[in-house]
Amino acid sequence: MKEKIRIGCGAGFSGDRLEPAIILAEKGELDYLVLECLAERTIALAQKRKLQNPDKGYDILLERRILSLLPTLKKNKVRLITNMGAANPIAAANKVIEIAKQLDLEISVAAVTGDDVFDRIYPHQKAMETNEALSASGKLISANAYLGIEAILPALQTNADIIITGRVADPSLFLAPMVHEFSWSPKDHDLLGKGTVIGHLLECAGQITGGYFADPGKKDVAGMDRLGHPFADVLRDGSATISKVEGTGGLINLQTAKEQLLYEVVDPYEYYTPDVIANFTTVHLKEKGKDLVVVTGGSGKQRPSTYKVSVGYHAFYLGEGEISYAGSNAMGRAKLAASIIKDRLKNSFPGLQIDFVGSTSVHHTSFKHSAEPYEIRLRVAGKADSFEKATIFGEEVEALYTNGPAAGGGVRKHVNEVIGIVSTLIEKEKVRSSVTLYHS
Repeated sequence: MKEKIRIGCGAGFSGDRLEPAIILAEKGELDYLVLECLAERTIALAQKRKLQNPDKGYDILLERRILSLLPTLKKNKVRLITNMGAANPIAAANKVIEIAKQLDLEISVAAVTGDDVFDRIYPHQKAMETNEALSASGKLISANAYLGIEAILPALQTNADIIITGRVADPSLFLAPMVHEFSWSPKDHDLLGKGTVIGHLLECAGQITGGYFADPGKKDVAGMDRLGHPFADVLRDGSATISKVEGTGGLINLQTAKEQLLYEVVDPYEYYTPDVIANFTTVHLKEKGKDLVVVTGGSGKQRPSTYKVSVGYHAFYLGEGEISYAGSNAMGRAKLAASIIKDRLKNSFPGLQIDFVGSTSVHHTSFKHSAEPYEIRLRVAGKADSFEKATIFGEEVEALYTNGPAAGGGVRKHVNEVIGIVSTLIEKEKVRSSVTLYHS
């Protein structure tokens, strides 16, 4: 039984960089590497891909990440835990086995399934965000429960080299190896709370090492082009020291740790996960040295009797068009272009969105400037119930070339199907997870 384990986080979202995980695997002296690559819309979009092709539905970067990591993981005996299975952990596991055979590596992969509960939710169920029926949002396309450590622990007990899950709670990816290695009791809520705190600090990867933190002249971070991702040395008592590989960019200090601790936390007294209701107000952070933060404290109480379920639905088609105006009176010409679009589309699309990028596109508020901006990019966007209707926005903007103000250029037009997300709850007894083991 170990007294300490080292867990690294090599990815904090699906589109994260590949290199930090490779560096952690090569130089981090890890026991476990976690790749947290799943968000609410990510899995709904993955469900769409699976509907189109039953062999797809896993993370779109899975193959590239596994190809770059697998030899080093095997050489350094680092176990990988990842939710890159997304909507199809079985297909993801088979793809990893296929890659391992290409590389002539003997590995085992455990696929964790059971989070897909689409057949166990009902259109009349209430959405947590609106208190309206789920069906009021639109056509439902997916429903995935946030599983916890109880789904991952059986996979760890198989001694598989790689554990691939679908939707699990982000901190659970990190808490599971702690419970596995330290034999923590599932009824020791304080230890589970401490482990959840550590998982939460690690789960967004580069955010605790200076990413999404840097603000030049106020919060300076060096070497962001080579930002290192974090690892934690976790002790049996639930304390941890968070650091990063020496020589990588970024920084870890009290500020980065505190910002990440509060990230996406609505109620620090009661942070709900499927494993425990954690109390973040009892956490203590202390800088021990350069890029070293010690985490102690944290507590918890009995886990909820339900799983949160992320429900994806078809929301609308978003049509967009953009055009640039530069030089003298750029804003005046952009405003004239906007008025033309409004007059042409206001009767058909009352919810039209007009942005003057570079002036009011973020805050939609005009501030007094000493001079008008030299360049403005006009963005027109609107919702439609079909792809064909959504193309109108881009077409109208493109027509401004010869039917609008002088010197417009750089038109871009795009249509995107938007997947919306709402949440509901499901009783835990209605959900059963399982583990399938594969060998190369």
